[in-house]
Amino acid sequence: MSTNLCSPHNSLGGEHEAHDQYSLYKERNMTMLSKQLQEAINEQIKVEISSAYGYLSMSAYLESVSMSGIAHWMRVQHQEEISHALKFFDYVHERGGRVVLEAIDRPLGDFKSVRDVFQHVAENERKVTMMINKVYEMALKDNDYAAQVELQWFIKEQVEEEKSVATILDQIALVGDQGVPLLMLDRQLGARSPK
Repeated sequence: MSTNLCSPHNSLGGEHEAHDQYSLYKERNMTMLSKQLQEAINEQIKVEISSAYGYLSMSAYLESVSMSGIAHWMRVQHQEEISHALKFFDYVHERGGRVVLEAIDRPLGDFKSVRDVFQHVAENERKVTMMINKVYEMALKDNDYAAQVELQWFIKEQVEEEKSVATILDQIALVGDQGVPLLMLDRQLGARSPK
């Protein structure tokens, strides 16, 4: 006779015992995050993964226009965004919460120029910063000091991200969107190493 461990009517004690075990499990594993904060962090995980997917798409575009150094920069950015998503993912679990992954949209795949690519990056990073700030505001409202400490890392990271992209946009404004100076910038950005 086989036992279906997923069924509440298994041969290990019936529905009542399974319900009691589940109640005990839930009692021991109560989330230390408010429902609203947990949902906001789950949304942030989606945004980080979506950003990563977008940067990978930008990398593919840049490879197609022979900007392999900048394409490499975008791949490193992709990896960073995945690591941010996983940091949030792990944090929810550390606090006894539940991660629920949602579908992400297809990223843009065509751009007008290298400048256009980085303008999209800057816009995305501003959006991510705004969302992280909102999650932090929720943590403040909940008096969730542990979440505040965790989110401070992300806030500092976003300052660095936005500054980096602003610097690249300034450099593109100086050298233009084509020619030898752009190739030199491509080489420079191709030297980026993962953190």
